[in-house]
Amino acid sequence: MAVVHGQRTEDSFGGHFSFDEDAASEDISLDGLDEELEEHKNYDVLISILANGEKQRDRATLVEGNLGHVEQDLIQEYVEDSDNLVLLHDQIHDCDIILSQIGSLITGFQVHIGSISSELRSLQERSLDISVRLKNRKLVETKLAKFVEEIVAPPGLVTVIIDGEVNDGYVKNLEILSKKLRFSQVDPMINASKSLKDIKPELERLLQKALSKVSDYLTEIFFSMRKPGTNIQILQQNLVQKYRYLILFLREHGSKVYTDVCAAYADTMNKVLSAHFQVYIEALEKSKLDIGVSSDLTGYDTSIIDLIPRGREHLRNHHFMFSLGERASILKEIDRPGLVPHISEVNPVKYPYEVIFRSLQKLLMDTASSEYLFIKAFFGEESLFYQVFEGPFEVIDKHLDHTLQYCHDAVCLMLMICITRKHQLVMLNRRLSCLDTYLDKAVIYLWPRFKTVFDMYLQSLYQCDAKILWVDGSHPHHIVRCYVELTAALIQLNAECGDGQLDMNLERLRVAVDNLLGRLAENFANPRTQHLFLLNNYDMTISVLKEAGDEANKLQRYFEEKLESNMVSFVDELLMEHFKDLIKFVRSRVSEDLILYTECPNIADVEPIVKNFAVTWKTALELMHNEVVTSCSNLLSGMAILRAAMAQLLNDYNRLSECVKIIPGGSTLNRNLVSITSISYEMRKYSITL
Repeated sequence: MAVVHGQRTEDSFGGHFSFDEDAASEDISLDGLDEELEEHKNYDVLISILANGEKQRDRATLVEGNLGHVEQDLIQEYVEDSDNLVLLHDQIHDCDIILSQIGSLITGFQVHIGSISSELRSLQERSLDISVRLKNRKLVETKLAKFVEEIVAPPGLVTVIIDGEVNDGYVKNLEILSKKLRFSQVDPMINASKSLKDIKPELERLLQKALSKVSDYLTEIFFSMRKPGTNIQILQQNLVQKYRYLILFLREHGSKVYTDVCAAYADTMNKVLSAHFQVYIEALEKSKLDIGVSSDLTGYDTSIIDLIPRGREHLRNHHFMFSLGERASILKEIDRPGLVPHISEVNPVKYPYEVIFRSLQKLLMDTASSEYLFIKAFFGEESLFYQVFEGPFEVIDKHLDHTLQYCHDAVCLMLMICITRKHQLVMLNRRLSCLDTYLDKAVIYLWPRFKTVFDMYLQSLYQCDAKILWVDGSHPHHIVRCYVELTAALIQLNAECGDGQLDMNLERLRVAVDNLLGRLAENFANPRTQHLFLLNNYDMTISVLKEAGDEANKLQRYFEEKLESNMVSFVDELLMEHFKDLIKFVRSRVSEDLILYTECPNIADVEPIVKNFAVTWKTALELMHNEVVTSCSNLLSGMAILRAAMAQLLNDYNRLSECVKIIPGGSTLNRNLVSITSISYEMRKYSITL
């Protein structure tokens, strides 16, 4: 033990203190000395060596001796404690055995706990499985209960469907039945279930009974609409509309029955409305219709030439067919309530046909609007509307075909076109398209008839015999006035509702009227009377066109130019009638500027003219005034003509007076010259009188 301890001490210090080596040798390395000294600074031996400066060898011997003693002491102590160590060893061995046994117990417990954990997991899995199965069973139970509830028809439902009366309660039971029928069709798996197959025949029989009962009920209501005096709209709103679900039920579960019911309604309403319109039209036809016929067209057919001698009286009685007048007010009354009289209120009075047409078309429009809204709300089938109105459309078209072939009133036909276009706007404002096709067809039908009648008008103007129609007198001709008023009427209506188709035809009518005026004027032997006749007719034409508004401005300017041209010619003829010598001399011998002369005048040329004028001029002015006043149909136009004639006379006489002053010996005629002031004064008197 001492040896071992000494060895350890030597190992600790011998590495750094070699007694065989020279301490002063330069080969000794001192690297790391500071760290080792620091590490062993608490060792008593080292402290002593460093403090006393003893030699290493002596100190080592001392240390070795001490270590030996220490070792002996330790061995002695070890021997003394060996029994205790043996006992301790035995105790440690016993502890190892006990610990080994405890470890075995713990291992067994751990295995047991593991088996308990497995059982717990198994129980947990079983619990989860049971919970899922319970949930599934509850879900199945719920679905099964719903399934049973949905497919099984309760006795109360069966009783109501089979024996019940159709009312609000019946409708509710139909909704329940519809829900059961719809349930079996949603899911293919449900539809394929055996339980449903068992009960489905019963549901089908119940359905057929419901379809039959609903169909009979609706058909009975529809047939009740055929009874005379039935207010169909009230019946639709208060009863039929109330049971709209009935038709929805038929459409969903019985397409064939639904089709039959729709057909029954369409057939019923077709007959009812057709009869209604037929009776209404027959009542209208009993009225004394004021409708223009072919005999009203002057000179249209030689077979009715007997019209001509009584033309003025006849056209006065049928003046309405050429004039618009109050007839235009019908366009302002469109869609105003109370315009369609009931059949019982249609009196046998005289109506222009456009009034009848407006009433008939408005009755159609109001009836169609009501029926369209009902069909769309109740059946949801817009096509059914056209089946219902197939008959009424046919009745109205037949009436129009029969009536319009005898109608030769162009204003009436144009008014009918405008009425139809106004009704199209009314339906557009109502946002209903049910009559779009029919109204378009009506316009397309009316235009060709209008153009046919219009061409007859033109033909009548060209074919008429102007010599037979001629009336001795310069006042406006009644035939010309009729056609001018027709022009003004068509211009107004074209501006109201036209679409550009009339413009060229109105120009053709203008040419025809102008041609007739020329042919009528040729019957006057006197050119002055011809011009006066044309002036009066042109003036009348302008007055009528002014009433047509701005749309007639172009045509009005044309006749104003014709009026001005004929006024110049008439004034010349009038002056030539009363101042022939003066006019011929001045216009043949003297220029306007009094400078040029075609032939140098002398006193003998002008003396008779001056003296004759001085004697006759006042009488001639009075005659001119009287002729203009009695011949001109328009006083304002007569005033303009008289002023133009007097102004021209004053100008011509002034040229004569200036000529007299410059010819040799002309001063001898000064006492015979009438002063311009006197002539002007006299002319002003006539102007004021007129």
